Amino acid sequence: MSNYLDTMTEVKNYIYARTPLIIIQSSERERVERMLRAIAADAMTDIYYYTDSKQVIKLNSNAPALNVDSDPVSYMNDLFRKKQKSIFAYGDVKKISEDNLYSRDIINCLYLAKESNSTLILITDGKVIQRITQFGMISKLDYPDDDERCRHIRKFVQTYSGRFTVEWDDEDIVRASTLLRGFTEIQIENILSNEIISQGALYKKNIHSLAGQKSRLYSAVSSIQQVSIDSDLSVAGLENLKEWLMEKKKIFFASDSELTRYGLETPKGILMAGVPGCGKSYSAKMAAAMWELPLFRFDIGSVYDKWMGESERKMREALDFIDNVSPCVLWVDEIEKALAVSDGGNDTSQRILGQFLFWLQESKSRVFMTATANDISRLPSELFRKGRFSEVFFVDLPTSHERRIAIEQYTARCLHLRFSEEQLDYLVKLSDGFSFVEIEYAIKDSAQQMLIFGTRSVNMQTIADNFKKVVPIKVRSREKIEKIRKWGQECAIPAHKDEEG
Repeated sequence: MSNYLDTMTEVKNYIYARTPLIIIQSSERERVERMLRAIAADAMTDIYYYTDSKQVIKLNSNAPALNVDSDPVSYMNDLFRKKQKSIFAYGDVKKISEDNLYSRDIINCLYLAKESNSTLILITDGKVIQRITQFGMISKLDYPDDDERCRHIRKFVQTYSGRFTVEWDDEDIVRASTLLRGFTEIQIENILSNEIISQGALYKKNIHSLAGQKSRLYSAVSSIQQVSIDSDLSVAGLENLKEWLMEKKKIFFASDSELTRYGLETPKGILMAGVPGCGKSYSAKMAAAMWELPLFRFDIGSVYDKWMGESERKMREALDFIDNVSPCVLWVDEIEKALAVSDGGNDTSQRILGQFLFWLQESKSRVFMTATANDISRLPSELFRKGRFSEVFFVDLPTSHERRIAIEQYTARCLHLRFSEEQLDYLVKLSDGFSFVEIEYAIKDSAQQMLIFGTRSVNMQTIADNFKKVVPIKVRSREKIEKIRKWGQECAIPAHKDEEG
């Protein structure tokens, strides 16, 4: 990514080289103007600058603005004819994405600039036709990088810390900078201002909410929905996965300079495979809660369309949206149903898979994907190439310790009961071979009885009877479960700790 200083050095070199045309690609006109002022002051030269609102001004001078009737082309022509080695920056350039009368007028100006060793600077975030670009060089000013965002946030904190409560320390500022990645300076200023006014302060506990504001800046995409996360989310088991997420969190939020120093990239995501009903889908919510990031669910299957080219367009639109709202956690549930492509698969499926795999491999956005799969055999082998997922975890049936925790949680939440150790031991024994979903079902069946017939209708025997009525998945789908568990032991890392661990 080109940061502000890199771009300024590049533009300055182009000016010194008397390049006839410099195109600065940016949507932040104010930031480009600040950069050109710095160049003009450093080089002790005049840069004439036009915008519709200010008309023509000299960036290295306090001289009054010149009114050119909202069309600087004639002024540029006169300047390049009369003054050698002049520099003119056009800040509101339009209509140069196609061949028309206006773009031809710009081309005529460029011929004059070349003859007089002058430079025309065009500032735009749109396309420019090749007949124009061939006259010079293109320099892209990306959104503020980590260092710029940190400086901007520190300046904001210093400005308002005397009037408002500011709990953020330097580590919090770095965290906020990561969450505000992909915002312009104006957007960062607006978000921080809204936060400090609405809350009356900058609290540590609210830092994670900054990233959630990003989705409001982009049009909704039908295949992607934001998922709310309970503030008291508690997940039984998956201890190995929890430890892995805690370790990788620091890398995910590391600055670009730190990652470059160690030759690292942020974690891409995880593939959760294993027994149905054992917590794979909860892993996405858990990751988002632990990392305090917004969670988006991507329904890949909904991008398929019967019209030629529409599926690919919808996929591009979805991936662009995900990149824009990063940093975030992306949840793709039962990924094998959307991406399974047989040898006789149609061309559209192949292209959708190719688009997704390319994005998964090459995207530099801070998106952590949590994908779940019940039938790993249906997934294309290309998905398992290193660099596409950071790790593959296997989710097995819960251990007796995990079943105990789940029973305690569900009975406290749904029945508002607390059992003795002996009673818990009995229920844990009854639930041998149960998935988490089956434990939840047995306890909620008791909760329904309690709601219908009153609290006295449910006792330990009632709950035990409901457990006994459940035919666990381990029994119902014995061969399938054995096959899944065999694959998990050989090809993935266990998400759980064993009984001794």
